Order: sequence, then structure tokens, then C-alpha cells
Amino acid sequence: MKIKDRPEFRSKAAVLTFGPKALVSEAVAIMSERNYGAAVIVSPDRKPLGIVTERDFMRRLLNKRLDPDKTTLDQIMTTDLKMARADDDLLDWLRLMSNERFRHLPVIDDQGIIISMMSQGDFVSYTWPELMGRLKEQAKATFDVSPSIVLMIAGVAVFAASVVTIFTQLQ
Repeated sequence: MKIKDRPEFRSKAAVLTFGPKALVSEAVAIMSERNYGAAVIVSPDRKPLGIVTERDFMRRLLNKRLDPDKTTLDQIMTTDLKMARADDDLLDWLRLMSNERFRHLPVIDDQGIIISMMSQGDFVSYTWPELMGRLKEQAKATFDVSPSIVLMIAGVAVFAASVVTIFTQLQ
């Protein structure tokens, strides 16, 4: 499935962007007000230069005891950006985000201009139904192949419940 095929891609609010010389305090106030975990730092032509996340605020601002009223976003932003295109495969990016431990993925057009931002949460909404479907298939296969296992598990559960009940009555 392509990123652009996800309902989340089509229904996303506009990407929160700032110029590189915006103050951290301004970004924090707006991100907090709008409940955003990340913002993209862009050039005047809306090409991504970096990203700033809650983690950047913690590690690069608070940990270094920098003043948010004097520190600009270009001083703390992550510049090693991974950027996707709307036609990219969703599962490829989900795998990369998981393996490389980043949660926000700017999506750019053919000219390199920011058009959206997907989060790991957006992608998880895709994988959950797929995972549940696989679990149903596996459970069905287990029940079809070996009903004795189901009876054995049920028997152990009943036995355990009985022991707990008897034990609590003895006390």
C-alpha cells in the first residue's frame, strides 16, 4: 500500500512549519496549543531543512540548559531528515521508522516541498487490522487442527480457577 492511499494521509491537518530562525519558545507554545509532537523547519520555498520534536527539546535544549527565548530552532533541530514521497510503500517506511527509532516522517512532492507529515501512529492504524486478521487466521487454524489443545487449555484454566477459589476460602 502507498502512503497516499491511507485515509490518514488524505485527512491530515496542515504540517506545522517554522523558519529556521524562529525562537524555540514560539514553537513550543504553538506545538503545545495544537498538540503537535513535531514541526518541520522549512526554507522560504517550503523545502524541509530539519525537524524539531519533543525529544529535541529535551535533549538539545533542556539538557544543555539553553534559554528557549534566545535559542532558535536551527540550533536544536535534527537535520538528518528521512523524507518520503506519497507514492512510497507504507510498510517499507514503517519498518525503517521502527528500526531507526524515529516517529515522524515528512512527505514531500517531486519538487521537494513539504506536503504532509505522517507519524508512526498513522501507520500503526494500518497494521492493527492486519495483525488482528492474522491472529484470527492463526486461532482458527489452531482450533481446526487440534481441538484437544483447546480442551486442555480450558481444563487447565478451570483447574486454576478452582484452586484459587479453594485457596481463598481457606484463608
